[in-house]
Amino acid sequence: RGISLSVEERIEQESLVYAKLQVGKQFKQWLDDRPISKNPNLNSKSPAVITERQNDQLFVTLNRPERHNAYNAQMRDELIETLLLIKADNSIKEILISGNGKSFCAGGDLDEFGTTTDPKVAHQIRMERNVALLLHQLRDRVKFRLHGYCVGAGIELPAFSNYVEAEPDMVCMLPELKMGLIPGAGGTASLPERIGKEQTEWLAISGEQIDAKTALEWGLIDKII
Repeated sequence: RGISLSVEERIEQESLVYAKLQVGKQFKQWLDDRPISKNPNLNSKSPAVITERQNDQLFVTLNRPERHNAYNAQMRDELIETLLLIKADNSIKEILISGNGKSFCAGGDLDEFGTTTDPKVAHQIRMERNVALLLHQLRDRVKFRLHGYCVGAGIELPAFSNYVEAEPDMVCMLPELKMGLIPGAGGTASLPERIGKEQTEWLAISGEQIDAKTALEWGLIDKII
């Protein structure tokens, strides 16, 4: 209807739709068909996010390399704590977020999918602990360095930043539709801002990978390093 929603409104709308789809038949079928993990490792004593400050810079590193930095509740909560600290501390001028191991982030941890069955609760949790909103608010100060697999949240969250660089081995994709879901880490708000609606739709509907060169041509990243 020609109404342009704000980024904040788009993130909330995405969360509402995602919550409804989580109790849908297609997602339930995907859960039933998915092999049970032999090593779920949902709770770890090791930090999922490591921070190191050097003068006015803060280096933030995703730290679940054994899971290709799969995005789980622990990582989300630790990122929230870090980003809230950054938001409150104007002496931190630049933040660089990267990942340990072979991949920046292989998307949401599949072993946590389906653990919250009440859509109202799921939506409430996402909105109360929303990394996407904080990244949007801090986009001028936060930079991302990507490598390896950048799947789902692994590309949706970096797209909020005004500057994203990537190593040549970086590949990204949006696999959510095949699970009966939609991008749920803010991708419906962040990706169209960077690459437009049509290319975002192509990524989501096709589920295909694109490499660093294509990501640079599209404007999804700003530099190959």
